Amino acid sequence: MSLLAVYDINRQKVKEIELNDRIFDAKINPSLFYDSVRSHLASQRKGTAATKNRALIRGGGAKPYRQKGTGRARAGTRRSPLWRGGGTIFGPMPKDYSFSLTKRARRVALLSALSLKRQEEKLILLNDFPLEGFKTRQVLEILKKFNAENALIVTDDKHAFLERSARNIPGIEVLRYNSLNVYDILNHEYLILLTTAVEKIEGVFAS
Repeated sequence: MSLLAVYDINRQKVKEIELNDRIFDAKINPSLFYDSVRSHLASQRKGTAATKNRALIRGGGAKPYRQKGTGRARAGTRRSPLWRGGGTIFGPMPKDYSFSLTKRARRVALLSALSLKRQEEKLILLNDFPLEGFKTRQVLEILKKFNAENALIVTDDKHAFLERSARNIPGIEVLRYNSLNVYDILNHEYLILLTTAVEKIEGVFAS
């Protein structure tokens, strides 16, 4: 266990809490970062690009002209890929690009990402993020105090005011602890955890 300072929204130190070294001081595994990010991005792909081959295209049932005697190349259908309006050869078809990692690999990758942010001193702990309404400007002012204008904010539960206030701020994303992933951690410079989220994360990964 090691201590890390907890701040309020005015960047005043409130207390120190102990972090579980198995979660926040784990061995960094860069190769799993690569696999995890690739898996995350692949799962985002729609894979709906599609073209029609000669079997799918409408029409073309009748032979366009007789086999012999015209002087033209023989043809059996107007939907041949060689003809205008014909099918597409080797065009894209719907495909599922997603692939999964093992449960252990996902766990190790996530703990590595959390530990990396701590080692880089880009991990910020907040005791709370109180908002009385949808106030984007207030969120920006708080983040500027920490010089964290590109940050992932992790909460323990639904924070409607925070989620909607930060939604249109470039470089800022708000996630709940159970949606935490390697891609979003690495894609932001700072990782901001509410202390309640830390408790939830440790509850999930401590065992």
